[in-house]
Amino acid sequence: MTGTAPAPFTADDYRARMERSARAAAEAGLAGLLVAPGPDLVWLTGYTPTAVTERLTLLVLSAGRDPVLVVPTLEAPDAEKAAGAPALTLRDWTDGKDPYAATAALLDGSGRYGVSDNAWALHLLGLQKALPGTSYAALTEALPMLRAVKDAAELELLAAAGAAADQAFEEIRKVPFAGRRESDVAADLAASLHRFGHSQVDFTIVASGPNGANPHHEVGDRVIERGDMVVLDFGGLKDGYGSDTSRTVHVGEPTDEERRVHDLVRQAQEAGFRAVRPGAACQEIDRAARTVIADAGYGAAFIHRTGHGIGVTTHEPPYMIEGEEQPLVPGMCFSVEPGIYLPGRFGVRIEDIVTVTEDGGRRLNNTTREMVIVE
Repeated sequence: MTGTAPAPFTADDYRARMERSARAAAEAGLAGLLVAPGPDLVWLTGYTPTAVTERLTLLVLSAGRDPVLVVPTLEAPDAEKAAGAPALTLRDWTDGKDPYAATAALLDGSGRYGVSDNAWALHLLGLQKALPGTSYAALTEALPMLRAVKDAAELELLAAAGAAADQAFEEIRKVPFAGRRESDVAADLAASLHRFGHSQVDFTIVASGPNGANPHHEVGDRVIERGDMVVLDFGGLKDGYGSDTSRTVHVGEPTDEERRVHDLVRQAQEAGFRAVRPGAACQEIDRAARTVIADAGYGAAFIHRTGHGIGVTTHEPPYMIEGEEQPLVPGMCFSVEPGIYLPGRFGVRIEDIVTVTEDGGRRLNNTTREMVIVE
């Protein structure tokens, strides 16, 4: 695939993210943030360690202080090459030294810190032992919206990832389905995602016939037959940002019931999309889609939330679910993916990534949501 490569994020971009995050932590009553290797560290600094091991790597952010990245000495040369490195101070430690004592010197001994969700218990317990007066909260709990609002450059990357996933769907709908295993079609899907620019494929669900009634079906060796409904759910990372889309196709002509259920899910997905607007609570998106399905008598067959956020990971806050009162803000991106699942028979799911605009929402997936017939 050819095309213009996106402009890389600069040290200034990462500096702004770290400063904003430190301010958000202070406003939430936290002494700072402790960020281990993973998506939060990538988003804040551009740094991904070549290997995540028992050696401590930790970004320390506190309002009014320069950010510090604690790294093992043998990994410091790679950390220095990260795009965000000029915006922070590197503090390395050598094998045989106590990394927790070195990190403790950067912390308030009685402070409460937000900790990235994927921090190892080994490291958190080590810090607690060094500073028994500190306390900690998971970032998803303390600052769930930290990465939720995307800037213009991030939105451009998400739109490009969505367009690439759309190209993969347009390609996969042309391949043979009948007589092939689910795993064969899944391999085709993964190859298409790579061909259209994805560096990482996170999932390629191909759920045929009765397997479609399992929303997270593991691709298997079932041979797809004529008359099957097939749920396709696929995505991954392109230039560091996620794609995730679902379409449900039919092998040969569907029955009247299959058409009716598919059209019902399409209407529910449209209702969820139409509910997107600044200030609306996340649960309103779920309610809008769920009401359509419940009113048609299939409420018990819609067994998952309507959506999840997406960014540098394919699943992140916010979540479109009853009880989530977080208001939507322009720049938020999330899926709208209602479904109906009929055990032993078939399932239908239709999913687009949507971003909140100043006056509504914009889809980042634009392939047809009508029934697609495949061979």
